[in-house]
Amino acid sequence: MILFTVNGQRISTNVDPTTPLLWFLRDNLDLTGTKYGCGMALCGACTVHIDGEPARSCSTPLSAVAGKRVTTIEQIGKTPVGKRVQDAWIAEDVVQCGYCQSGQIMTATALLSKNKAPTDAQIDAAMSGNICRCGTYNRVRNAIKVAAGERASTAPAPAAKSAPAKPKAKA
Repeated sequence: MILFTVNGQRISTNVDPTTPLLWFLRDNLDLTGTKYGCGMALCGACTVHIDGEPARSCSTPLSAVAGKRVTTIEQIGKTPVGKRVQDAWIAEDVVQCGYCQSGQIMTATALLSKNKAPTDAQIDAAMSGNICRCGTYNRVRNAIKVAAGERASTAPAPAAKSAPAKPKAKA
């Protein structure tokens, strides 16, 4: 029996202790925000927090989380830092395809939880294990700075929505 916490909920499972945490989260708890990318802990798409530290869930066996707290992307926005990061991601229009973004957000949140005002070099070092095929790295760095309160968002404001045109009356 493995006992641990996921997003504040106590979990008790008899699933094979060698099962990767990623598959337990997705298949047993239906927490599908954590993505499968490479399966070798190289891309960062599967990043979760284990006791507040970013970890690659694709290579973390269930046995390694016994007695620990796991936080996923589904919960991170309920923390003050996670909420700021998610808001900054939206403000900076970071997402393109979006596949890597849950891992990016989890890593950025862990960084800002420990370092309230990271330098560009510290951001790059912390985020270096997260791969983005779309190349949104500059927007990721900008969003982290916005979330840290180092600068205001420079992303263009969304266009105002106009009311739909009324059909012309027939004469």
